[in-house]
Amino acid sequence: MKKALILILFLSLAICASTKGYGQDTSMVIKLNKLGFDNRMNNPDQTVANASKAMAIAQKLDYKAGIGESYRVIGIGYYYLNQRVKAIDNFLNAIDCFQKINDLRSVGKVNNNIGNLYIDNDYDLSLEYFQKALAIAQKVSDKKLIATAYLNIGNVYYRKNKFNLALMYYDKSNVLYAALKDTVNQIQCLQNKGVMYFNLHQYDRAERLLLEANKAAKKMDLIVTVASIDLTFADLYISQKKFAQAEKTIDEGVAFARMVKNDVIESDFKYTSYQMELRRKNYEAALHYLQDISKNDSVVYKKNSTTQLNVKLEQIKQQARQKENEFLLERQQYDRVKFWGVAIVAGLLMVLVGLLVSNVKRKAKTNDQLTNLNAEVSRQKDNLDRINHHLEEIIDERTKDLQIKNKKLSEYSSYLSHQIRGPIATLKGLMNLEKEGLVDQPECIKMMNKCVGEIDNKIIEMSDMLHDPVKTSL
Repeated sequence: MKKALILILFLSLAICASTKGYGQDTSMVIKLNKLGFDNRMNNPDQTVANASKAMAIAQKLDYKAGIGESYRVIGIGYYYLNQRVKAIDNFLNAIDCFQKINDLRSVGKVNNNIGNLYIDNDYDLSLEYFQKALAIAQKVSDKKLIATAYLNIGNVYYRKNKFNLALMYYDKSNVLYAALKDTVNQIQCLQNKGVMYFNLHQYDRAERLLLEANKAAKKMDLIVTVASIDLTFADLYISQKKFAQAEKTIDEGVAFARMVKNDVIESDFKYTSYQMELRRKNYEAALHYLQDISKNDSVVYKKNSTTQLNVKLEQIKQQARQKENEFLLERQQYDRVKFWGVAIVAGLLMVLVGLLVSNVKRKAKTNDQLTNLNAEVSRQKDNLDRINHHLEEIIDERTKDLQIKNKKLSEYSSYLSHQIRGPIATLKGLMNLEKEGLVDQPECIKMMNKCVGEIDNKIIEMSDMLHDPVKTSL
């Protein structure tokens, strides 16, 4: 008895120790994901790195909630790095994980993240995802998610030039963030409201809000936010012909953009510099910026892979594959349950017959029947195994084929949209210079003809690639 009690005590201590270790590991997953999320605005590379570490630990523990959150945070990191296709892949994986464990709140968060991917390309689709996130947030009474959805819905209306409607949503969002003491998102609300008043030509009010947001962002070391605010400041000063202040703001913004390696914001500052020099009638400097934009835009956007059409296609096709796989798994599970149910009922009936019949001959006959039934069960099981194996092979082949096609479509679309941007930007610049009478008309026509030729060549090259099945990569 004493030995048995000692054994039970030992086993209890071992279970407690293993449970404690598991708890510590899950806490590390949560900590790494939070750290990655907090770094998203000033060091998105570190966001991806921290969440990837969390993913490795969560997968080892089979910690499904941690795996889903790791996918979501990695997607956010790639979003801030302007790698949109990688972002959507991780967001869709996150949704799959959260739906399996019925985590509705987290599904709402990912819907909000996906809405941000479409916000600069498909306003209606972006608004649809934000409204899904808002509906879930209201259902689960998540005030922070409600505030975030309001903020992003305001961003969509801003892009639709519905500035007063956008302001209404920003105010609703700001009230909730203030109650939650969420300083980072309060700064975002201030910045967005400043942008709205700038677009409404209320420059004094816009400048006051942007100054407040800029000061708070610098205090919290929100580098991406500071660069974004500086971009709006530059436009504000240019519109008021305060060129010295605009130039100073541009220099500061470019420095912050380079700190986080954000090529898109840096490119936006170059275009703002071009607009400033054009407004100052410093045409030589304007032409220099225009040539730089023409030279570098294609490389920058090709590197960032920001084609939103690919995001949409990738999402739709992955969701279709996911639903198909789930349907097959559910059907297989149903067939297995049905089969074993029938087998159990048949076995019970045979046992009952065997108990009721005392004749040895009838028992032998019953045993023969059971043997035959078992053989049939084995044959049916083998058939089911072969069918399942064949279905898995078909799914794998279709998945690989879709991945290859998706990759090729992504590369073709990105190549076409970005390679013709440079010549088009040059054409716009030449048109501005020709309006000012700064270039000879024959020379201007010659250069414009060259740009049109480049665009035509790119389109012909794209057409050849689309019709050549051998070419799989640009």
